[in-house]
This record gives sequence, structure tokens and C-alpha cells, in this order.
Amino acid sequence: MPGRKKNNHHHKNKKHQKSHHKERNPEKEQEEDEQEQDQEQESPFRIEHSDIYGRYLVASRQLEAGELLITEEPLAIGPCVSGDPVCLGCYQPVSLDSTQYRCPGCQWPLCRDSCPGIHQPHGHTSEECQLYGERRAVAAGLLTDRTGPAEVRDLYELVMIVRILLLRQRDPEQFAAIERMESHTEERRKNQVLWQHYEQKVVQRLREVWQLEDLQPEQIHQVCGILDVNCFEIGQNGAKARTLYPSAFLLAHDCSPNTAHTDHPESYAIILRTSRRVREREALTLSYAYTLQGTLKRRSFMHEGKLFWCVCQRCSDPRELGSDCSALVCPVCRQGSLRAQEPLNQEGSWGCDKCDHKMLAKDLESRLDRINNDLEAIDVHDIPGLENFLVRYREVLRPNHYLLLSAKYSLCQIYGRIEGYLLPQMSPEDIARKERYCREFLEIIDLLEPGLTRLRGLIMYELHAPVMVLAQMALQTGKISRQEFQRRLKEVVRLLQNSRDILCLEPEGSNEHEMGKAAADALSKMGC
Repeated sequence: MPGRKKNNHHHKNKKHQKSHHKERNPEKEQEEDEQEQDQEQESPFRIEHSDIYGRYLVASRQLEAGELLITEEPLAIGPCVSGDPVCLGCYQPVSLDSTQYRCPGCQWPLCRDSCPGIHQPHGHTSEECQLYGERRAVAAGLLTDRTGPAEVRDLYELVMIVRILLLRQRDPEQFAAIERMESHTEERRKNQVLWQHYEQKVVQRLREVWQLEDLQPEQIHQVCGILDVNCFEIGQNGAKARTLYPSAFLLAHDCSPNTAHTDHPESYAIILRTSRRVREREALTLSYAYTLQGTLKRRSFMHEGKLFWCVCQRCSDPRELGSDCSALVCPVCRQGSLRAQEPLNQEGSWGCDKCDHKMLAKDLESRLDRINNDLEAIDVHDIPGLENFLVRYREVLRPNHYLLLSAKYSLCQIYGRIEGYLLPQMSPEDIARKERYCREFLEIIDLLEPGLTRLRGLIMYELHAPVMVLAQMALQTGKISRQEFQRRLKEVVRLLQNSRDILCLEPEGSNEHEMGKAAADALSKMGC
């Protein structure tokens, strides 16, 4: 079942609007009604309403994998709340040291003086620059290389909120479209920790420190809620941003969704397609959480930000659709696997399937946080460090555990791509290791994100190279027959074809699209 939807507002009925015209033309109204019906029939989806889920999208007919559903530009865009400093024009990473280029008007860090996002509606506008410039001492002036991570995060969090509030005068229609989105203000008010965070870090700062007294507290809280509930995190080629879109937010949530989305690297438009066949009347879903997280983390993340507990099929299954990507090695008998006994009970017990050992979810989560901190401390290009992580925790986590999968995913991408580990430099053992990690990762993604999904396309592309190189080595040393070599060659062709078909759906200019073109080029050179 899809996750709870957020927006309970309704668009006005067009037929009702027509009844207010002073002069009616029945023939014209009938013609318009027929046109509307034709458009609904042509559209791949329609909006339905549930008292539980609010408005959500369902397939208006059977949809095949790869069908385009939505392409739309953002209503608003700004930095994520991760705390990473980014350019306010293009959202590429920047530093906070004295050598970083800064906006002459407000001193906020920008990537360069020719950033394409300067004075653009979805970048660093003149209006925004003036507001920050007038408050330089309490805004950009605080962003230095001595500023703590928490303060940097707090300052960047304000950017998107301020941009939306500035739309009230600059673009009232666009602001109205955002204001219609659900904010769950009353539910958020009951969460004292969440409410006080925004009260102190946002409301008081904007009204008292930045002296924007005309902003009403309730309206600021509403905008904060709208962002938490409805925003998308996007980014191409190193950029990171969060956005609000006119209708993409209507998709219901599922931890194993039937759509995939990406964004255009220049316009930031969202491009949303079906990732697999979707039945008529089936809800169109996307995942609000990261695929490579276990059920405890995914559900906690969605409850904190989206204010609902997910009850989808993956979350309800102790083995997560067969992936088993949350299972740990039992610390007592060392033979069994520790899994959630009641996956939908966030505070329930985890039990071993071989002995009587049990563990509380909160204790298990603390243990996973420590392991995750170890993984986060390893540079993403540190192959020995990542390999060591896999060795250290192979007796603690089951092979498909999401933390091990995260390390393997990094290794899939950097083996063969960094100095010292380029394919010609790699030993047969290292090449075989890359192949094994790719296959193990692909096996799980086929369960959790089947079909035309970016992760599948990327890993298939990474997998084709070690399969090809090892096959050539084996043929040259007489370890396999010509017939076996041809069989492996067919697998390489299949991997490249699938990778091309998936990644060429990504927008031009993105790294993934370039990889799709590389797959197509490799196929061409093979005569396929």
C-alpha cells in the first residue's frame, strides 16, 4: 500500500466554475467537456482522493516501463539542509575560506563571478542579494572557515525559506501554488522538538535577528512544513539542492516504487517516468527515502520529515522483499540472523532465528549508528579503507546489510576509475572482486528497484568491464573454451544494452547520460 499522501486540498471543479458565467453556451460547454474527457483519457495518470492518503496519482491505463509521466520546472529551489556550503546560483560545492569568490553585493559564497545562476529566478536573485546585503553581519558575514557545522547548516536552511517568502510580492501566483501544499502544521505543533527547532532557528532568527518583522510566525512555520513534507532533493554533476514542484509531490510513497525520477542539470526540471509496467488504477509511487537504508532508518526518516509511518510491503516484511538488507549476525550464537520481529513496531524487539537472543530496536539502532559513523569517516576514494570496513564487519552484519552494500557500491564505482586501480593496473583478483561486488549489488537492486532505474543502469555499466576483461584473460590462458567466451560476450552485450536503455533516459548533460552514450558507443564498436 502506498504511503500516506500529504495534500488534501482540491482544485476547483471546472464545470462549477462555468456556471458563474452570465451567458451560457451549451454547445460550447459540451465541446469543452468532451475535450477535457479526451485529455483525461490521453493522460497516463489521473488524480484520485482518499481520506487517508489525500490526493494521489493513479495510472489511467496500463503503463509500460519508461513512459514519461511528468516534466515540470520547480516552483522554488534552494540549498539542502545537509550543512554543506554550496553556491547560491548553481548549487555546486564551495568553500568558506578567504580564497572563495563571494557575491560583491552580499558576500555570500558563490562558485565564480560568471556563475550562470546569478540574477536568475532559480538562483541568486537581485532581490535576495539586497536582503542579505542589508544584513551582512548576521548572514554571510558569519560564514567563515571558523564557523561550526551547525551554524553553517542553520544559515543555509534559511535560504530556501526566505526565497519562498519573497515570492509573496514577486510572484503571488507561484507563492499561492506553494501555499496550497500540505504543511501538517497542527501535527508538527504537537512535536515539541521539531516545533522548537523551527521556532528558534528560523522564526526568531528571521524576525528578531534579521529584523523581518513583517513575516508572521504562522506563515514561516507553514513554509517550513511545506518544505519538510513536499520537497525533493536533486542535483546533477556535483550540485545539491532541494526543490518544490507543481504536481510531482502528488505521487504516493513506496519503498519499492514503480517510477524513477531525475532532474535536468540546467533547468532543474524534474523528469519522472515509470520504471516498470504499472497496472491500470495502480497508484504511481516514488520513494521519499534512500534505497540503501534499512527499515528502521527509512521509517524513522519519513516520520521525522513527512510525519507518517510507512507501512509499505518492504517495511512490513522482516526480510525486506527477500533482500534481507537489515539482518545482522546474532552476537550470541553466531549462526543465526537477527531480524525485526515486528517490522512496523519501531520500538519492537529484534530476534535471532536460531536461538532465543533478543535485542531492543533502540539498542540495535545505536549500534548501527556507530558502524555508520565508521563508514562515513572513510574517504569515498579510499579503496583499502572500504575493503577493511567490509572485513571488520563481515562477522557483525549479514552480507546484504545496507551498510555493507553502501561500501560495495562505492567500490563498484571506484575500482577501475582511480589512479592505482585503473583496469590495466588491476590484478585479476581485484577485477574479480569488482565483478563480485557488482553482481551482489545488482541482485539486491533487482529486488528493491527493479526495471528502468538509475542504480541498475549504473551498476550494469560498471559490471560489463570486469566481465569482458576476465573473459579475455581466461580465453588467452586457455581456462575457458571459445564457446564459453561467446556466452560471456553475450552477457556483456546484454549489460551494455540495458545500461544504454536506462541511462540514455537521463537528461543530456548529466554524467549518467554520458555513461549511457558510452555504453551505446561500446555496443557500436562490438558491431551490435
